[in-house]
Amino acid sequence: MRSLCCPPSAAADVIELTAQPLDVGAMTRSVQTDAHGAVVTFLGTTRETSPGDPRPVAALEYEAYPAMAVAEMETIAREARERFGPLEIAMMHRTGRVALGEPSVAVVVAAPHRGPAFDACRYAIDALKARVAVWKREVYRDGGAAWIANTPS
Repeated sequence: MRSLCCPPSAAADVIELTAQPLDVGAMTRSVQTDAHGAVVTFLGTTRETSPGDPRPVAALEYEAYPAMAVAEMETIAREARERFGPLEIAMMHRTGRVALGEPSVAVVVAAPHRGPAFDACRYAIDALKARVAVWKREVYRDGGAAWIANTPS
C-alpha cells in the first residue's frame, strides 16, 4: 500500500491516506495475528444516491489535510485500544476521485473476541467521520457538484 502522507504509525497499526484503491486484504493481513479470534471490517463505498438530493451521484472527490488527518486517525486508534482492550487496527481513507462502488474508507479491527472487535470498529469509523480532516464533494451525473458534511452515522 502506498501512503499519500505518512507511513503507518505503529508496528501493527496501518493508518493512511492514499490516492490508490484500498486493499482490504492487505489491511486484514496487517492486523490479524494468532491472538485474534475476531476480525471486523467496515467499508464505506460510493453510492449512487445521497440523502436529501435526488440527483444521481457519479463519483466522490475527497480532499484532506494529511498531517492533521493522520494524527487524528492515530488518536482514534489509540482511543479504541484504550476503550475496547487489546486489538490491532487499520484505518485508511482515499483522497481524490472515487468511482461508484469503490471503497473510500476502510476500518479493520482484530481482537481476541467479536464483541470488542465490533465495538472498536464502530467507534473508529464514527470518530473518523466526525473528527478527521477529510472533506467530501459529490459529483453528480448532471455535471453539478456539492460539498457534503461528514456525519457519524
